[in-house]
Amino acid sequence: MQQLANLVIEQTQNLGTGIIVGTACLELNPEPLHEQIIKFVRNFCSCEKIHLKVVPLFLLPGVHVMDDIPTEVALARQALGQDILIELQPYLGSHPGLEWLLANQFATATTTTARILITHGSRRLGSQTPVEAIAKNLGAVTAYWSVPPSLEFQVKELMKLGHKQIAILPYFLFAGGITDAIAQVTEKLQLQFPDVDLQLAKPLGASAELADLVWDLIKE
Repeated sequence: MQQLANLVIEQTQNLGTGIIVGTACLELNPEPLHEQIIKFVRNFCSCEKIHLKVVPLFLLPGVHVMDDIPTEVALARQALGQDILIELQPYLGSHPGLEWLLANQFATATTTTARILITHGSRRLGSQTPVEAIAKNLGAVTAYWSVPPSLEFQVKELMKLGHKQIAILPYFLFAGGITDAIAQVTEKLQLQFPDVDLQLAKPLGASAELADLVWDLIKE
């Protein structure tokens, strides 16, 4: 799954304000992020006053959000000079409205008695804190793909507590290799424990509601 950093450039012109929106990839792109930012500014902006906002489309404050993207933005600032204002906005996962979107995803599994919110995870200290808080508010436990506790572990723990209808929600923006792997693990667990009903929801996906959250971060 590609990791994205959304780029928004706001141009102040004599005849009003125009906004140009583009995307850049932190990974899976032959050009590093700072070069993509530089090219975006030079290709699409002809005015003298440019205000560029970079919104990281990430859900957790891991290494990419806290280290990699700020470093790339700093390199772009250095190359473009003081006439170009570049602001690094809060990452998408920090928006409080995401909790409402997740609650709607969980609401589709109306017959379940327990919930698991599974995300990628990060080894960076403290990066799991935001998702743990969201899970608590949603009455869910957390599982992680890259660090403990795993989905299998949490399913078994909930089974020990007597739960037989468990909702599993992938905390990912879009479907991809990891969400496919989560589906395979869920299917394997379902076969292993046929008396338990595991209901796997879809990741957040593209929606007008998600776009509104991104726009809120742009306006900050």
